[in-house]
Amino acid sequence: MANGILNGTDLKVYDAGTLIAYSTNATININHTTRSISNKESGAWEESMEGFRNWDVSVDAMYAWLDADGNPISGSTLSELFTAYIHTRASFTITFGVTTTATADTKYTGTAWMTSASLTAPTEDSSTYSASFQGSGALTQTVTA
Repeated sequence: MANGILNGTDLKVYDAGTLIAYSTNATININHTTRSISNKESGAWEESMEGFRNWDVSVDAMYAWLDADGNPISGSTLSELFTAYIHTRASFTITFGVTTTATADTKYTGTAWMTSASLTAPTEDSSTYSASFQGSGALTQTVTA
């Protein structure tokens, strides 16, 4: 880690502790909406207070059914995510971050619903997929001591 800058490769997305297979990019968004408290005494300025917080995670990955040796993939694939969503309408336990035990490693975990999944299949190029998850409830931050 040069100058304390973290290599993005170290941050991964997990579904119930199982790595999302062949991930190439991942994003977590933590949002905080505000609510207006503007009134006639605000001097024509918008005033606001805290409101709801929410979070979401998205992941882009290479699309594959088997690993390079022809064996089943050990991580979660689009097919597994899709099956869980379509057949059981199950929520997911999503973890974003690192799962090592090094001091100061950080991860974020919460329950989420899959809100979208897309598959891209370009001619003579690698097939990829994207999946998005909307958090439901609190997002927990864990920092390894």
